[in-house]
Amino acid sequence: MTVSLEQLRRCHVAVDLGAARTRVFVKGAGLVVDEPSVAAVNTRTGALIAVGALAEKMTGRTPDYIRVVRPVSGGTVVDIEMAQRMLRHLLGEKLRRQLRRKPRLRAAACTPHDSDPLAQRAAVETLVGLGARRVELVDTLIAAAVGCGLPVEQPTATMIMVCGAATTQVAVLSLGAIVTAERMPVGGDAIDHAIIQHLRHHHELMLPSQSVRPLQLALSGNGLTPSGPVSTEIHGRDVATGLARSVIVDTAAVREAIHTPLTAVLDGIGKVLRDCPPDLVADLADRGIMMVGGSALLPGLDQMLREATGMPVHIAERPDVCAVLGLGAMLEGKVQPMVLDPLGGHRGLDDDPFTGRDRDDRDYADGTAG
Repeated sequence: MTVSLEQLRRCHVAVDLGAARTRVFVKGAGLVVDEPSVAAVNTRTGALIAVGALAEKMTGRTPDYIRVVRPVSGGTVVDIEMAQRMLRHLLGEKLRRQLRRKPRLRAAACTPHDSDPLAQRAAVETLVGLGARRVELVDTLIAAAVGCGLPVEQPTATMIMVCGAATTQVAVLSLGAIVTAERMPVGGDAIDHAIIQHLRHHHELMLPSQSVRPLQLALSGNGLTPSGPVSTEIHGRDVATGLARSVIVDTAAVREAIHTPLTAVLDGIGKVLRDCPPDLVADLADRGIMMVGGSALLPGLDQMLREATGMPVHIAERPDVCAVLGLGAMLEGKVQPMVLDPLGGHRGLDDDPFTGRDRDDRDYADGTAG
């Protein structure tokens, strides 16, 4: 999955296929797609009814013959054909026509850290099916670090935490590469599930699927911090009678329910720090942790990490789109590698020593690239 900056500069489009949202960056046009990774399908005819935000609103409100699907799970494409159809509709006919005019369309895609070859192949096939002649894969951690402005190419430690819907990834970066990293199967969805189970077991209340988000549900004001509101009113359906009712929920108990899945995240951060060289850990004591991803906006989460680790914790300016913006910055040549040999010039590991050209500059279409 190692790819040079020169190869990324030749790409025309960058795609971040996330479990919650799909984002597309086109060189020269910027961020053109930022929609939920959801599609609604008619099971009788196989026709695609809706994608994106409209399909997400249909969740839990459809008749039997309409199925709402999520073709991406945990950053991995689980349904290649549906992911291709969803992307086609999200891009629109006008943008697809512009991309088809490029004779050798190249694309870049984010993949989770330490993803297996099958997951990488699924991401490649999804974009090849849309007309890409070549697909470059970039680790989400590096793309997100570039997108939030961290000096990843410098010989100093930077720690990034990508809080996604299905997974949380933590890594220490130095000299443009990952020194040590950990991926935990805990994300925004696990926090939602913890809140649902707490309300079901302690208050016998079932929530509508659209009302699960913790930001709109039980955490208002200061959220996870003890200085938040003491109680809040929740509307849902009674488990026994099936009728709608409201309950007053103690937010301290909800905070306790949320802390349970977040302990796995704290364990992952501790493992990364234990595996990290001491010199880099000393740098992190000053720089701290940078949080990106949609779940990083959970109120009070940064304060909880600050208290648990004793390190400064920062939230990126636009945490939800850092990964695709980082890919876009690499596509547009805004990221420059550190030149280690200014007299002899910089040559990539994949470059031919005689011609200086990339030895792996091949197309998927001619069958030579794997």
